[in-house]
Amino acid sequence: MTTKTIDITALPQCSMGNARRLTVVRYGKCANGKKAYIQAGLHADEPPGLLVMHHLMDELDRLDEEGRIDGEIVLVPVANPVGISQWRDTALSGRADFNTGINFNRNHLDITAQVSEAVKGTLSDDPARNVALIRKRISEELFDIKPDDEGGFLKHRLLSLAYDADIVLDLHCDLQASVHIYTGTPLWPDAADLSAEMGADVTLLAKESGDNPFDEACSRIWWDLAEKHSKFPIPAACLAATVELRGASDVSHELAKDDAQSLIRFLTRRSLVQGEVTDIPKLKHEATPLRGVEHVKAPVPGVVVFLKKPGAVVKKGTPIAEIVNPVELRPEKRSVLVKCTTAGILFSINIDCYARPGRILAKIAGKKPLKGKGNNLLTL
Repeated sequence: MTTKTIDITALPQCSMGNARRLTVVRYGKCANGKKAYIQAGLHADEPPGLLVMHHLMDELDRLDEEGRIDGEIVLVPVANPVGISQWRDTALSGRADFNTGINFNRNHLDITAQVSEAVKGTLSDDPARNVALIRKRISEELFDIKPDDEGGFLKHRLLSLAYDADIVLDLHCDLQASVHIYTGTPLWPDAADLSAEMGADVTLLAKESGDNPFDEACSRIWWDLAEKHSKFPIPAACLAATVELRGASDVSHELAKDDAQSLIRFLTRRSLVQGEVTDIPKLKHEATPLRGVEHVKAPVPGVVVFLKKPGAVVKKGTPIAEIVNPVELRPEKRSVLVKCTTAGILFSINIDCYARPGRILAKIAGKKPLKGKGNNLLTL
């Protein structure tokens, strides 16, 4: 007998006669206290994760029929039915809400202050009891929040599905990129098996990256509460990560099947799926601070020729790109080399080949924090 269930929730109507729906697929039960939550397409114009979900559901269907799912696994195959409908002519624009201009992966709910107040006088020396108590208080706070707009309802619903999960994975992609992962500094090195299993070239760590993306809305509350109530043991009870599955054009059944199998091996190691626990692959590179990412910017306008590919290890001063301006009449000024100022791993480059002054062309993960980064460490 299979355990698979499918729930469909209607979002509030944003215009007359229109209501979008959120589909949730569940496997197993939380019998052993373990829960994993995986979503894709929060940035709706990032397709690799959607195809991974297709293959992941195929694999979980098979495992479910064989009775090999322990705990509970919750999938949201298309986490953003709002963004997936935002077409302009022939292009899908699913990164920010047309109605508000807010990035769909920013400004998620932060209820740390309310939960912190609610748990005062009730915490104990038992970490497991504290986790259960905090999750109960989170549930109560979420229940009291009643968003009346479509975007707010969606964000509230996603957090309500994920807040009590031990593992939260948000599948995204970059422009042209190698696999890289964002996660919380307090979750490292516990999350190293995820980075190793996914073959990540780069893992970027921050206690707070700015603007509260979805993974941090699920995980940061735990270490924030641990700091506010330091006399009591409060573990980092949610391993949440944003998994960037290469670039937007890296869509193939071969890659998606491999990624789905990597996720299954990770879930098996984390005791959510029964099966052979394989050796953890060698981690490609140690994690580095998100504050150490250099954004290589264009100094002049023109056409960009990239000289390095994502995944390349670069030294300080390495030429990353050449910008060519064919209307520059002086031959010696027609071409400009753009060099990095940080040694590290080039993990992302632009998907198009146009430059304007100040536009980010590439991202390099360096080992040391950079000065002047400010509080918002993520790009728009």
